[in-house]
Formats: sequence, C-alpha cells, structure tokens
Amino acid sequence: VQLQACGGGLVQAGSSLRLSCAASGRTFSIYAMGWFRQAPGKEREFVGGIHWSGGTTDYADSVKGRFAISRDNAKNSVYLQMNSLKPEDTAVYYCAATKYGLVYRQARMYDYWGQGTEVTVSS
Repeated sequence: VQLQACGGGLVQAGSSLRLSCAASGRTFSIYAMGWFRQAPGKEREFVGGIHWSGGTTDYADSVKGRFAISRDNAKNSVYLQMNSLKPEDTAVYYCAATKYGLVYRQARMYDYWGQGTEVTVSS
C-alpha cells in the first residue's frame, strides 16, 4: 500500500482544513487508518484513527471535538477534517495504514506511511 497525503497549508487560528490521504492497492478497505503529527522538536503523536469499516473512530484528547476522520473505501481515501485550528496544531501530518484493521494509537502498529503534509496555524 502506498499512501499520499495532501491538503496542508498555512491558516489562521480558528480556521479549518481538510487533509486527504489517497491509498493505492486493492486491499485498502481492510486496513485501519491513522493520522499522526509531528511538530518541530517533538515526537510523532497520534491524532486519530478509523476502523477499516469506518464504524469506529478514536481521537487524541487534544483534538477531540475539533477533528473528524472519515473514509471512503470506494475511493481508497481517508480524510481528516480539522476545525477550530490552534497554533499548537502546527505540525507535519502523516496518514498511516495498519493491516490489523483496528485503530491503534501506537505508531509502531502501522505498516505503511504517507510522506506527510505540513500544517501551519498562525495566531
């Protein structure tokens, strides 16, 4: 599976962005997908994830209520809708896929990673 993330940019605090992650491969629908982010000088952290069926999601406390993940298995795509953005959301965002089908918060559980898309939120 190859992943391609896009949709990042420079926005003001309070704005919204929608990140997309397109996957290659016919088995996309069986993978759980996760979004992670890494800010300068910090470790990569879990943002949120979605079960292979789309029926279950999980979010980090820092984004809960502001971010929403969805997926369209017919389009081999997963999305991260980010609302009410804050300067502390500034990071490179990565999408990842795990063949286990369940959402994990640990980066080591993911088998495939996209190249990252940069999000900068100005105050």
